[in-house]
Amino acid sequence: MGHSHSHNHSHHHDLNGRNLFISILLNIIITAAQVIGGLVSGSLALLSDALHNFSDVMSLIISLVANKLVKQKASLKRTFGYKRAEILAAFINAASLILVAIFLVFEAIERFQNPQEIESNLVIWLSVIAILGNGFSVLLLRGNADDNMNMKSAYLHLLTDMMASVAVLIGGLLMKFYQIWWIDSVLTFAIAVYLIVMGWNLLKDSFKVLMLFTPESTSVNAIVGDIQSIEIVKNVHHVHIWQLNEDEIHLEAHIDFNKDISLSEFDLVLNAIEELVYHKYDINHINIQPEFGKCDAKDVIVQD
Repeated sequence: MGHSHSHNHSHHHDLNGRNLFISILLNIIITAAQVIGGLVSGSLALLSDALHNFSDVMSLIISLVANKLVKQKASLKRTFGYKRAEILAAFINAASLILVAIFLVFEAIERFQNPQEIESNLVIWLSVIAILGNGFSVLLLRGNADDNMNMKSAYLHLLTDMMASVAVLIGGLLMKFYQIWWIDSVLTFAIAVYLIVMGWNLLKDSFKVLMLFTPESTSVNAIVGDIQSIEIVKNVHHVHIWQLNEDEIHLEAHIDFNKDISLSEFDLVLNAIEELVYHKYDINHINIQPEFGKCDAKDVIVQD
């Protein structure tokens, strides 16, 4: 149970890997064009967008490596394989997203205080190219952003970069036609704030998984109550529930029985518990330690 979708998952990982690779190539081209354009036009906005794009390239490479690692088989040295690689990648990318955003906030404030006249035509054309390139990448990654933290982190990097390029374009047009030099820094500041909010949520979610916290939607008390309602079960204690990755939630518990049952009877109870927690709580891996008359702590949560 819980492994019935493995073929489906590997297909998704292959598709994600291909889409990430295309996005990396596009972003390398955009970054190079923006660096050259920023130096030629004297646009700090383009250079900051190039920096943001470069951070995208790095985050996409991290996501791609994690995507490849996840597919590696478990071994004696790595009994879980690299199943957490994508969660780790999401955490690293979310942290880098926030750092880039904080840098953009300071840069926007500094630029607002010292607006500079720049070559707006080059800025406009290069921002259009960046919007198209990042827009295509965003569409590629959008499909799996909701159910995969790693893909969401890559998607957020690209989405915010596309928005930054839109801000650069608007700034370029306003500078070209109205000589409003400060608009660029205001738009950059707004995007940076949005970036921090989105990055923080992803950082929080991936941190909870890495720290083995109980998933938000899972109630330990409800699960314990349901298992204890089985007639032969006396007590459920020493419970641990954690999320290994996006596909797997694990439950570990000690169960006291009312009488000294046989192994075959325990198997029947175990099957009942597996069915219950899988269908009601989406928990697909369980490890139960059966006990009868054992003297140990009977609290639901036991600090080892």
